[in-house]
Amino acid sequence: MAAAILKCGVNRVWFDPERQADIEAAISRKDLRDLIGEGAIRANPVKGNSRGRTRARMAKRSYGHRKGSGRRKGAAGSRNPGKRAWIRKIRAQRRLLREMRDEGTIDRSVYRLMYRRASGGQFRSVAHLKSHVDMMAGGME
Repeated sequence: MAAAILKCGVNRVWFDPERQADIEAAISRKDLRDLIGEGAIRANPVKGNSRGRTRARMAKRSYGHRKGSGRRKGAAGSRNPGKRAWIRKIRAQRRLLREMRDEGTIDRSVYRLMYRRASGGQFRSVAHLKSHVDMMAGGME
């Protein structure tokens, strides 16, 4: 009955061992409510699951531990999709082109040309793009 009043499970109800006689004498819900008010009966706090071990595991994974072949389920393409790789690469290349245009390293026509080539996937990386821009700036292509 105390569990119903406290709105918790029977295993969370705590009875004060020194008030055992009063608790045994309580027969109505009102008696129990009075004892709850006095603190002779109360609900123990809900136990939670500690995230400490999980945090430690995630920290290790952040620098590459616990990620071996035995831990993997999906294919390489599902764990690190090609699309995400492309997005990372093209954004870096476009950022570089924007910076070079704003600094005046390249003019608008070269910017547009390189932008279109980058979009077409001509450059492997930012370094590859830089080498092409240097060739364009050098006047030889």
